[in-house]
Amino acid sequence: MSSSEYSAASAPPPIAVTHAGRRTRLKWHRARRRPSDTPFTASRIVEAMRVGASVEVDLLIHAERGFAVLHDRDLAHSTTGRGDVSHASAAYLRGLTLTDNVGDPTDDSVVLLEDLATMLDGIEIADDAMLQLDFKEDAAALDDEALSIFARAVEPFADNAILSCGDADAVTALCDAAPDIHVGYDPCHRGAIGRVLHSGDFRGFVFTACRDSSRAEIIYLDQELVLRAADLIAAFHAMKREVDVYTLARADASSMARFTRLVERGADQITTDDPEGFFAEKLFANAPESERPE
Repeated sequence: MSSSEYSAASAPPPIAVTHAGRRTRLKWHRARRRPSDTPFTASRIVEAMRVGASVEVDLLIHAERGFAVLHDRDLAHSTTGRGDVSHASAAYLRGLTLTDNVGDPTDDSVVLLEDLATMLDGIEIADDAMLQLDFKEDAAALDDEALSIFARAVEPFADNAILSCGDADAVTALCDAAPDIHVGYDPCHRGAIGRVLHSGDFRGFVFTACRDSSRAEIIYLDQELVLRAADLIAAFHAMKREVDVYTLARADASSMARFTRLVERGADQITTDDPEGFFAEKLFANAPESERPE
């Protein structure tokens, strides 16, 4: 019996693993529970919030200054639509469906941030659930209307949401507009990884990240950076920040080795397209020998 078969019968939802006494959350990247999932479906977002998972979705501004839950600006890449999301009306986007991992249409509608509160209304959101809203643009894309729409959209579930972005100014603007939302920051953009690896100034990297987004509760770090700098997570912990490490695609042998190293280095959360697979592997590995199937 495989580890996935072992876990399927009675396993709890794949929201965290425990290794050497340390609990690490599994974040559902692009609202995927497994790699075969279509990204950003309403059903997976609702499921994640109900079971207490950490789940991430991307945000892009559409023509009416609200936010589409999509990663690619070109609608043809992941939906049945055409054109740039910034030119698409809310009505047009609501009329589209998502396409699956091979480009075939699905029955899942494109989600707008403005509709999330209605989707979650009546759902018993678990206390530990956290919806990461990862803004894929920068502060220059924001205006008063976009900020107002963002604030109204997230207000009903702000306690269970965290805003993240690679642009510290955008983080500040959006979190000022919605002061009850949790704050996250990704300092690994705009050539930052190459600069710190070239200079070796990891202490300066940590200081700058914490200075640029002083309210950030979670820092999002590229896995390559963490694997090259053994004490990087500890340095952020010393600054009272949790660390999320991204992104592990599939729970194969190579990724499991990386996963274990990241957990051992203190990752509080690991972003993955395969929470179910990593959870199953760790559940199987941690089972007493007498309970493992032949």
